[in-house]
Amino acid sequence: MQKYDLNSLNEEQTKALLKTEGAVLVTAGAGSGKTNLLTHRIAYLIKEKQVSPYNILAITFTNKAAQEMRDRISQMVYCDGLWISTFHSMCAKILRFDIDKIGYNKSFTIYSESDSDKVLDQILANEAEKKELKKQLKFLISDYKNKNFFLEDYADSLKELDDCEKLIGFMRDYEETLKANNALDFDDLLTKTLLLFRSCPDVLKKYQERFRYVLVDEFQDTNFTQYLIVKALCDYYKNIFVVGDEDQCIYSWRGASYLNMNRFQKDFEDVSVFKLETNYRSTPNILKLANNVIANNKTRIDKVLKAVRAEEKEPEFYEAFDEEAEARYVVGKILFLMQNYNVKLKDIAILMRVNAISLPIEQALLSYNLPYRIYGGFKFFERAEIKNVLSYMRLFVNPEDEIALLRIINFPKRGIGEGAVSKIKELAKNENKTMLEIISNYENYSLPNALKTKLSAFADSYKKLLSEYEITPLDEFISRVIEEFNIKSAYDRKIEEEENKILNIDMLVGNVKEFVSKNEGALLADYLESVTLISDIDNMDESNTITVATIHAVKGLEFDVVFVIGAEEKIFPISRAYDSIEDMEEERRLMYVAITRAKSRLFMSYCNSRYLYGHRDYTRPSRFLKEGGYAPKLKSPVSETSVFSNFSGSQFNGFDKNSFFSSSNLNTASDKDISMYSVGQKVCHTKYGIGEIIDIVDNGKCAEIKFEGFGVKTLVLEIAPIEIVE
Repeated sequence: MQKYDLNSLNEEQTKALLKTEGAVLVTAGAGSGKTNLLTHRIAYLIKEKQVSPYNILAITFTNKAAQEMRDRISQMVYCDGLWISTFHSMCAKILRFDIDKIGYNKSFTIYSESDSDKVLDQILANEAEKKELKKQLKFLISDYKNKNFFLEDYADSLKELDDCEKLIGFMRDYEETLKANNALDFDDLLTKTLLLFRSCPDVLKKYQERFRYVLVDEFQDTNFTQYLIVKALCDYYKNIFVVGDEDQCIYSWRGASYLNMNRFQKDFEDVSVFKLETNYRSTPNILKLANNVIANNKTRIDKVLKAVRAEEKEPEFYEAFDEEAEARYVVGKILFLMQNYNVKLKDIAILMRVNAISLPIEQALLSYNLPYRIYGGFKFFERAEIKNVLSYMRLFVNPEDEIALLRIINFPKRGIGEGAVSKIKELAKNENKTMLEIISNYENYSLPNALKTKLSAFADSYKKLLSEYEITPLDEFISRVIEEFNIKSAYDRKIEEEENKILNIDMLVGNVKEFVSKNEGALLADYLESVTLISDIDNMDESNTITVATIHAVKGLEFDVVFVIGAEEKIFPISRAYDSIEDMEEERRLMYVAITRAKSRLFMSYCNSRYLYGHRDYTRPSRFLKEGGYAPKLKSPVSETSVFSNFSGSQFNGFDKNSFFSSSNLNTASDKDISMYSVGQKVCHTKYGIGEIIDIVDNGKCAEIKFEGFGVKTLVLEIAPIEIVE
């Protein structure tokens, strides 16, 4: 239970809390107790200053954070009437009361992203380049609203674009459609609130007089429109308290601007600034690394995090031969920590810059019986872009697979809608054929000419590939399918989320290459079966699981043990940041956020080579490692004589190779005798079932085991969850 206790605050927090009047900016470093400060400040206003909860507004960025703040404060003081909400929830509430004053009905609908997509689909129904136009319009519409432009003013900034007038016309159609439907999109909740305040001074005055004290959390994540809303609300009493950390601003791609912290100091008079530099989360060595890295950013308020906790282990850095060796290292470390330090799975996070590099980690965790969850996303084979490619592949193994066909017949977009699909279905039923047979021989059937034209490219590509299917090596065939059907064209490389999907597709190709290399003579059906079986067995209890996530997904969370994988140039920092100082600083902030998620132990790894961007290439350690104080030796990769050949040298900060091998998994005793394993033996794996050892490698430390349905897996015998079958 959270208790009201001002003695729980440190000196700087107390100074900030007691400055109740005027404009206050608190720069709160990672783990510096900002939530404790915010909740105590609100309780202090109510309890000590006798301020009515009705006169206090607290804004944060997620519903979860708002609920946590509400729960904490309610345990300290009586707080009925207190507004604690996200920006969008607050604006929706304001608009429900007064939106009729700017021409809308109070019963307006809030459109989800899919609703907005349908509006754009209708507007662009007759456009040949519908897909590209839709992506461009979605960006432009959100951009002008987040930057608080009126549409006609925003048009001036688009004059250099091709078809400027056409684009503005579509945007105008979109806005008119929403207005006709009495609907607002998500961004409108902000822009219409600001418009209401500017158009109706009496409405603004009502809220200005009500909210004597306004508090804003995560201020570095506000966009310009949100900043203007806050500024307007505080223009009467001017009692505004904002907490933020520009070093943790990692959402500029969706409009967030740490520059609002600079604007705040210029726009408000006599701003009191407090720095929270005492960190309650991490050990001194972890903070030293974080401070060293972020100090290289120039556009920041200078601060240095100082640890309260006692010193523990230093961060460890590992140079892996490739991504599979990196994954085995991570798994080995996890099992070692569980065995020797009683670390729980729920206290472990494996973080990465892009989710495209998650597959080797996921497969290793599965192989060693370590349950995990993908936080803020999907496991690799559950991702839509992967299911799309696999659905194409399924049609060559089983042309009768209607589910696979329906998934991809209009992906990428071919203009084949539900009406066209219904016609094909009906014809297939009448002719006693499969849908794919009808499509492949479309010219022989009575179908509208427009539909035949749309089907022709798909049918021609499918028949061409079908003729190559049995004579093309599997790893080459999947690349041919992706190329022939132009699958990557569905994604825009300029959008980070979509570039990640392209990287995921490339990683799938790499996974097929690996499967082929370990399973001589393997067919496409074998690979698809292995993928399906992996998905089926991966039904794990998530009450105690390892978190696997991108760094963006875990901002605000903390873990006892953190692994940061893929600390390599072109991955972290991402390659597209090379040409922009601003983008590179955001990448550095991402690394700072990743490091400061760790409470007790931090492990960072990079590979000598990695399969990414569609091919295997040599890699270089991330510049952020050197900035943090670690200086890897740059050298050309050498062949891996042992999975664990790199577990030596002072750079691993005392990593004990012998301790690694004596660690056990959950189902075996320590000091496992691996000499009992030999070629030809049958073993039982807790997930893969019965398999046969086909080779012993790495000086007897690893075995290649062939499992029915899953193919060959290379497992470290000391820690593998296997037993010999008599």
